[in-house]
Amino acid sequence: MKFISKFCWLFVGVLFIFSGLIKINDPVGTAIKLEEYFDVFSQDIAPFFKVFEPFSLFLSIVLSALEIVLGVALLIRWRLKQVLVALLVLMVFFTFLTFYSAYFNKVTDCGCFGDAIKLTPWQSFTKDIVLLVMIVILLVTQKYLKPIFMPRAGATITAVTAVIAVGLGWYAYEHLPYIDFRAYKVGNNIPALMKPTAQLRYKYIMEKDGKELEFEEYPMEEGYTFKQMVAINPEDGPKITDFNVWNEEGDHTQEVLSGNKLVVIVHNVAKTHPSIENFTEINQLVQAAEQQGIQPVVITSSSGQDFEAFRHEANLAAPYYYGDGTVLKTMMRANPGLMLLKDGTVQGMWHYNDTPTIEEVQKLLR
Repeated sequence: MKFISKFCWLFVGVLFIFSGLIKINDPVGTAIKLEEYFDVFSQDIAPFFKVFEPFSLFLSIVLSALEIVLGVALLIRWRLKQVLVALLVLMVFFTFLTFYSAYFNKVTDCGCFGDAIKLTPWQSFTKDIVLLVMIVILLVTQKYLKPIFMPRAGATITAVTAVIAVGLGWYAYEHLPYIDFRAYKVGNNIPALMKPTAQLRYKYIMEKDGKELEFEEYPMEEGYTFKQMVAINPEDGPKITDFNVWNEEGDHTQEVLSGNKLVVIVHNVAKTHPSIENFTEINQLVQAAEQQGIQPVVITSSSGQDFEAFRHEANLAAPYYYGDGTVLKTMMRANPGLMLLKDGTVQGMWHYNDTPTIEEVQKLLR
């Protein structure tokens, strides 16, 4: 039993730290996932969940930091009983979320490990059940886990961990994720990722005489009722399926993905940061890029009327197109943000706090 206790102690502690670090690496992405949960719960359970949406970023950083802090506290065995109770409460909450998502097929990706590791809803639920069982085992067998440090030293380590974790999350918000796991990361070719890597194969789930049967070819015999078509090799499908750019004149996706483009991404002008007065550096870069033969374009999810008013006030002199709001948030974790494309390959990506010089941009295109 002592071995099982120590295995659970190490496994749970390391996994919580890993999970927290992955989420705090991309606090905006975690906040987006929380907003998705709040939206679903406000419709299905109670409208008051909508109240939490404006605090999604705050909760993203706090919950991610809490995972790291609890993981570290568990590993050093500081206030073990209280830490295990906190972990138990947290896991009951997470297990409810993942079960609800899996059973009702509401949120297809729980975001447990950000964009680094994708889990299906049922895989997420299974993972949470395993962790829940391990935490219960630890509560029962905590006598085998003696504190590693004196109480004051343990408290200091835990407090320092909390400060560092929150600092990491805030810095990632004010800039961009430290490690980018998204399909639009620097070095990726967007047109290539919009194509499958191999021909997709499917299986057909049919029903006959009350039994479900699977076929790799659609059965032509009578008596079968079609239930579902499932991809056998979904990992070979396109990694990017929803990138599309347009305006009133039509589709401009291929145009944006051709040649050298400096793309200014503005998710929503109503939530744009920084203030219009601080667009000076972005405007200077846009003008310099155009002079150097690098075509600047803006992509926004705002309406034409709203963006026209915004761009005139901000003096943002560049042609603009429309894009899906969710896709733009996936592409760029800053609002606004900058992306440099060379024939569809992402050469550079910047938060508005890190607007580059034209020399930096030119260097990346050589």
